Amino acid sequence: MDLLHSLTIGDVLREHRRSYPQRIAVVDGDVRLTWPQLDDRVNRLASTLAASGFATGDRILWLGQNSFRVLEALCAAAKLGGVLCPANWRQAAAELAFVIDDVDARLVIWQEHEIGDAVREARRLAGDGDARWVRHDTDPGDPDSYEALLQEGSKEDPALEVDPASAVLMLYTAAFTGTPNGALLSHTAVLVQDLVMGMMQEISNDYVYLNSGPLFHVATFMTTMATFHFGGTNVFTPRVDAEELCRLIHEERCTGAFLMGPTIKEILRLNADGRYDLKSLRTFAGKPEWNEMITVDTSPWARRPAGFGQTEVMGMLTLNAWGGDAEGNSGRPTPMTQVRIVDPDGHEVPPGETGEIVARGPTVMNGYHNRPELNARRLAEGWHHTNDLGRREADGSITFIGPKGRLIKSAAENIYPAEVESCIQQHPAVREVAVIGVPDPTWDQSVKAVVVLHEGQTATAEEIIEHCRARIASYKKPRTVEFVDALPRQGWAIDYDALDERFGGGGYPGEGR
Repeated sequence: MDLLHSLTIGDVLREHRRSYPQRIAVVDGDVRLTWPQLDDRVNRLASTLAASGFATGDRILWLGQNSFRVLEALCAAAKLGGVLCPANWRQAAAELAFVIDDVDARLVIWQEHEIGDAVREARRLAGDGDARWVRHDTDPGDPDSYEALLQEGSKEDPALEVDPASAVLMLYTAAFTGTPNGALLSHTAVLVQDLVMGMMQEISNDYVYLNSGPLFHVATFMTTMATFHFGGTNVFTPRVDAEELCRLIHEERCTGAFLMGPTIKEILRLNADGRYDLKSLRTFAGKPEWNEMITVDTSPWARRPAGFGQTEVMGMLTLNAWGGDAEGNSGRPTPMTQVRIVDPDGHEVPPGETGEIVARGPTVMNGYHNRPELNARRLAEGWHHTNDLGRREADGSITFIGPKGRLIKSAAENIYPAEVESCIQQHPAVREVAVIGVPDPTWDQSVKAVVVLHEGQTATAEEIIEHCRARIASYKKPRTVEFVDALPRQGWAIDYDALDERFGGGGYPGEGR
């Protein structure tokens, strides 16, 4: 390994300790840590893990809501050549049990508040492992607490050689194949994307980012890490609460935040009297009253937001803000990626023709954890196959058309019909099912299930919905259920277009753009 020319996440933290000894790195409730204080805690965790035999490639699993300890655990894993996996805390117990088994972590950090029952049930359902379990939201005097674990370690930096090409972050994708897959992202992938997003969002060392989006989602994490990389301050809040977000923006003078439409509406209602000063917040323009409340962001990202991205490329693969005006709805590839549009045989198709979007570059994942067969397909011939369809326009820009399999988008969450269908199919009264997305004025889309029952069997819509609520995350369950005698087909395949036409489906990502 060429240490002279390499850089890891641990190295970034080491440099911030030297460069910003008095600057605040993280804020979380009453916790305020300077860069040296954060680094000391990271070293303590790394030291404790190393003493327990934690080795290169070993994993830490986070089962909790947003916390500064997520960043702390990531940096500790980074210094040891390990991997952090922040799991989706909104999942049902059975889903969490799958993740616990799949990750096979050496350390599990869990949370009691709000999700304790689900975590305990998941632990009961999961197979026996050798992980040490510590709770992060308990009294430091508890011997099984996270803080007690830290006190076992030394502040001395482990100073191990870590390959920047090795995985450091594992984020689960939505269950597009019926079960989720953990995308392994390297130090290089994270740090390179930091530089891209820092340029796009105009992040510097005075940036204060409110981590109000979920840290198991790359849409939040890519800005968390850019803020970390540039020496800014990350402010953490466990989950979205509009009034608490207002308080934090007001008191911490946050310059960035992850905010969705429904939250913005609630902030407008709560702060109509101007009790909170939100002018420090640079964010997207909206209604006049919103623009008056905040500072309208003029960064490239705000002027032309988004593009095409996915977890497997550490966020964004193409950017609307990159490369000037574009015919395509997703802009152009970021400065650190290469993109092709290919046919099923892997041959590049000419501009104007639809094919699969494939990519390579330093931000592309190393592969999925413990999925050798899937990796062989998705990383075939030295390219990451996104499983998404697109088109290269005449001006060279990219148009995203849609997933090779349908995707339902509900606010920030991706919902794959295959997963919901698999769950409903387990109901004893269901013979077959198809899931479609229907436009929703608040959440972009909601889930509708079209169900065929076994002859002589009965079930109500409420029973189908409750069946799903008990087995998968609540946001994935159908909001409505239609019962039919048979599903329309084209040959053997279900005709989803016919279902959309009959039941008002639509609003899929990329549709009508």
